[in-house]
Amino acid sequence: MSHRQTAPRAAARRANRRDPSGPWVIDTRDVGRRPGSMRRYQRTVPAPAGFGVESVIGVSPGAEVCLDLRVESVIEGVLVTGTATAEVTGECSRCLDPLSDTLTVHLTELYAYPDSTTDASTEEGEVSRVVDDLVDTEPVVRDAIVLALPQVPLCAPDCAGLCPGCGAKRAGLGAGHGHETMDPRWAALLRRGDTEEENE
Repeated sequence: MSHRQTAPRAAARRANRRDPSGPWVIDTRDVGRRPGSMRRYQRTVPAPAGFGVESVIGVSPGAEVCLDLRVESVIEGVLVTGTATAEVTGECSRCLDPLSDTLTVHLTELYAYPDSTTDASTEEGEVSRVVDDLVDTEPVVRDAIVLALPQVPLCAPDCAGLCPGCGAKRAGLGAGHGHETMDPRWAALLRRGDTEEENE
């Protein structure tokens, strides 16, 4: 690999350096580089913004995310597997009622060592990477949660939504509920007739 290729990659890594004390960051020196060495991590960390589908459903900023991770050293880097669990909140797309649920996502992510074949053969952003012996689990968890969320959340699969006439929940309205509609052309004629009567 030429110096021309490695310089931008090194600059990107410097920009992506993480605080080793951050709750989402794992120091791989605790695991070691011998392939097969492994360590488990169980943490409860606060969710940052962006863990959801904007204005629809997601994990509220500051809400707890429970991590149960297995971090294993492999030849090409560090393999992180496990689960992340959090409460998601939002509103029904049909009736707008609030809803909440507990979501658990499964994680499998390889973080490539900076001197590995995987690192040398992939572009920046194509795979996760070990930076200064640290791995940042936040982007991986965020992506997994966002992909697992429903794009159209519903309080129930058969939710009937709201009445377009009065805005009330259809589930609480009788079978005969309805609103009288009038052709707009007739409405214009009625308004004209009312005006003529007022002028007489």
